[in-house]
Amino acid sequence: MVYVLFAEGFEETEAVVPVDFLRRAQIPVCMVSMNSDTLWVTGSHGICVQCEQTADGAFPDMEMLLLPGGMPGTRNLDEHPQMNRLLRLALERDCYLAAICAAPLILGRRGLLQKKKAVCYPGFELELTGAQLQKQRVVQDGKRITAIGPGAAIEFAYTVTSVLAGKACADHVLESLC
Repeated sequence: MVYVLFAEGFEETEAVVPVDFLRRAQIPVCMVSMNSDTLWVTGSHGICVQCEQTADGAFPDMEMLLLPGGMPGTRNLDEHPQMNRLLRLALERDCYLAAICAAPLILGRRGLLQKKKAVCYPGFELELTGAQLQKQRVVQDGKRITAIGPGAAIEFAYTVTSVLAGKACADHVLESLC
């Protein structure tokens, strides 16, 4: 299961494109509201989405934790009281950690990109403590996947799909989008 975290002010493209891509590949996805009192979360451009569970819930079958960026979404994720618990669960289970735009700073600030190739939205590079910064749009280094921003959302979605379902499946989904 891929758990996609939706915090108030998330970048809509970076969250919805991977969810759509993964679901087309028939990979189980759970949209997680970081709001403790509602499943509804509003993105940075006013688009409101309904999630399936809140961050207080269980994450029994996690294969990947996916962090959309955007502002103030990234800041809200970074400061959320459940963020460290969810990252700890992902690490204990040897899950993939995928982050796009400003969200790689959440991994970088916690030392989870040490000696890993990574990218982020321009201007947040100093937050990627110990990372080997790249000049690509999407980078995978082991179980860490990072991307530069909303313009790379399809490439990011393709990469996360490839690691979970294989290149042939990801190619099929991409081709179906014309």
